[in-house]
Amino acid sequence: MWESALPTIRTAGVQEVVIRDGDVERLLDKLDPGQRVSLLTGADTWRTRPEPDVGLREIVFSDGPAGVRGPGWDERCTSALLPSPTALGALWDEDRVRRLGELLGDEARRKGVHVVLAPALNLHRSPLAGRHFECFSEDPLLAGRTGAALIRGIQSRGVAATAKHYVANDSETERLTLDVRLDERVLRELYLAPFEAAVQAGVWLVMSAYNKVNGVTMSESSLLREPLKGEWGFDGVIVSDWGGVRSTVASAVSAQDLAMPGPRGPWGEELLEALASGRVPAEAVEDKTRRLLRLASRVGALTPGGAPSDRVPAPDLAPAPNLEPPLPPGPGPGALRQELRAAAAAGFVLLENRGLLPLERGALDRVAVIGVHAGDPRVQGGGSSEVFPQHVVSPLDGLRDALGPGIRVAYEPGPAPEGGGGQAPLGARYGRDPEGGAPGVRLRVLDAVGTVLSTTHQPSGRVLEPELPPGARTVELAAVLHPDTSGPWTLGLGGFGALSLTVDGTAVLEGVFPPETEDPAVIHVRPPQHTARIPLTAGRTVHVVARRELASGTGRATVLTAAPPVPDPAEALAAAVAAAGSADVAVVVVGTTEGGESEGFDRASLRLPAPQDELVAAVTRANPRTVVVVNSGGPVELPWREAAGAVLLTWFPGQEAGHALADVLLGSAEPGGRLPTTWPATLDDAPVRTTQPTGGRLPYEEGLHIGHRAWLRTGAAGPAPAYWFGHGLGYTTWELERLGTPEPTRGGGYEVPVTLHNTGTRRGREVVQIHLSRPDSAIERPVSWLAGWVAAEAEPGERATAYVRIPARALQHWSEGAAGWTAEPGRFTVLAGRSAGDLPLRGAIDV
Repeated sequence: MWESALPTIRTAGVQEVVIRDGDVERLLDKLDPGQRVSLLTGADTWRTRPEPDVGLREIVFSDGPAGVRGPGWDERCTSALLPSPTALGALWDEDRVRRLGELLGDEARRKGVHVVLAPALNLHRSPLAGRHFECFSEDPLLAGRTGAALIRGIQSRGVAATAKHYVANDSETERLTLDVRLDERVLRELYLAPFEAAVQAGVWLVMSAYNKVNGVTMSESSLLREPLKGEWGFDGVIVSDWGGVRSTVASAVSAQDLAMPGPRGPWGEELLEALASGRVPAEAVEDKTRRLLRLASRVGALTPGGAPSDRVPAPDLAPAPNLEPPLPPGPGPGALRQELRAAAAAGFVLLENRGLLPLERGALDRVAVIGVHAGDPRVQGGGSSEVFPQHVVSPLDGLRDALGPGIRVAYEPGPAPEGGGGQAPLGARYGRDPEGGAPGVRLRVLDAVGTVLSTTHQPSGRVLEPELPPGARTVELAAVLHPDTSGPWTLGLGGFGALSLTVDGTAVLEGVFPPETEDPAVIHVRPPQHTARIPLTAGRTVHVVARRELASGTGRATVLTAAPPVPDPAEALAAAVAAAGSADVAVVVVGTTEGGESEGFDRASLRLPAPQDELVAAVTRANPRTVVVVNSGGPVELPWREAAGAVLLTWFPGQEAGHALADVLLGSAEPGGRLPTTWPATLDDAPVRTTQPTGGRLPYEEGLHIGHRAWLRTGAAGPAPAYWFGHGLGYTTWELERLGTPEPTRGGGYEVPVTLHNTGTRRGREVVQIHLSRPDSAIERPVSWLAGWVAAEAEPGERATAYVRIPARALQHWSEGAAGWTAEPGRFTVLAGRSAGDLPLRGAIDV
């Protein structure tokens, strides 16, 4: 299907390589069964196996979706860091998302990466989901269209995108074994829908999830064949989540194509034996190999005859040199930073504004910037999606740059949030390499008798994939710690296995810590910290040495951290309140901490880590002209929201966080975001929140009613959300005036004109939503559901007409009896408005 649509690989500045299906078949015929089977398990963590006999080179994978890390975890190889996927969902702007996809594709090419493991197309079923920040929306239509736009952008660069995690991988608790139970209609209309959109967009890979659906683990599920490969016509590769293939025959006879990582796994020799005995048909292995060759041709890793490729070569897994990587072939560094800055601002959601924003620069003499997050923001979520950003502009730095020397900026961090201390790797601020004194730490790899096998300088104490020479037995991180504050410092060592930590030769931590989980995100990316509190004196250096003994099953992550004494909370709060009270305006930045939003676990609460709510309440009492900036990837409770002069949600905004914030606060950019997910006032109000399985099973008992659909279902009998799906304020005001007559379009859909009027004083952009409703339906339906949207722009006083397309699918439901999509005859109500809770215009469509 897609081969004819995408017959060649087209990338900026790259010669086209044409590999047609006939060529793939000829190459396939040259491979014997052993060669075919060997290609179906990775060569290592991030690469597939080459096969020189047919001109097949390795295919290099990298995690996404907010940046392209590359084939390894090395802090010296930095990445452009985009806003989080929740921020991309808040854009409601497929053109901008596509451009960001192009940026990711350029980044992948710069790093020699062929496959980006993005986008994540799972839904915001529960606000407690730990990976909420990594997905786009609670709504399948918005998630599908946003994901499709990102896919088109990435693949326009000849780099493969990966739709993940197929399917119903919507929470993290027991995620490796969780059995999700739901019926076929719910599966089709909600959870499969974004993946269907990805296939329609031509995605080249789909990743099977860890979890089970209705009793079958996804790498063995019949859902890989139908509807994915059969009905939808997906002709790409189904890659496992890392370690997600756990059987030989069951997964091989399913439509699973590639088992990652390698070189070991349940396929290999076991699969070859099963093939020879007939337990796995030859056609199954042949199809998997064909798909892998097709993928290689699409990304430029297949050259029949072994001719050299014009693709940027994949880098070694060895640590990169201590230099910035070469610039990407796409936009230059200035244009790239501007794109990220503009994208971050366009995704910010102005939740509340009582006439305070935008700030009038001429009325400002003193600005108070408050909160730990103002100086050290969270710019990305935790887990396998993390990258090492090129730089990070903090809110404090961004405001200082924008306000200039004529306006005084007073900064007070306030009390430290709980869960935020002891997490920062020891790096340039406090650490120096014992060999030469450069900021950072010294990494050494030792053998069993203590002989040094390799030694390198690291910018910080977070080492996730060090190069391990033959005979490696121990990883050692050493630094001279320069304390700037007297008192009890917290030193930490993260990792599994035998650990030790010494300070000036005295052991302060020692023990054996075996893994208590098989979750690769915990073992390889964010292992738990083991800490010790040590009294240090300002100006008196100490020598810190951390060691971790390497052993099978303990991962490769070693993390050395250091945190200064925590300031007295009462004194810190008093200083923040005093600064706010003497300022023309206060900007308080609050948010989640490292332990709050991450792959590998779900959240237990939506409350901000204490005492941030107390800080905001005290500051708003001291100065009603307070802007509260919320730095989180997903919903949090905002009990003070009605007391603040303005509340601005920035999500995890990426590397240009501070510049984008200054642009929005000072009015040079409009906060363009609209919520992609309904926010509850409290966790108890949320109609769907459970992520906890019982006996390994998690039934999706709410059926079709998640997100705004669930809130609408409770109606007046239940609490109202704090903010509806689609809510967001700009810097002008709008009135929706008229809903025109829906006009039929080709394919069975409709186009609906909506007239809106900019009644404010500034040019602005508004998102118009169309929902459908069928209150007299003979089948169960949501109260209403999103059917389409479009953004309109207008000058002050100007009217604009938004033409919203409603696809035929929006008028259909999945019929299990008919095993297909069908439209119920009768009248559908058409609702138009600015959010799921604000749909003032009505019309009708007769089917």
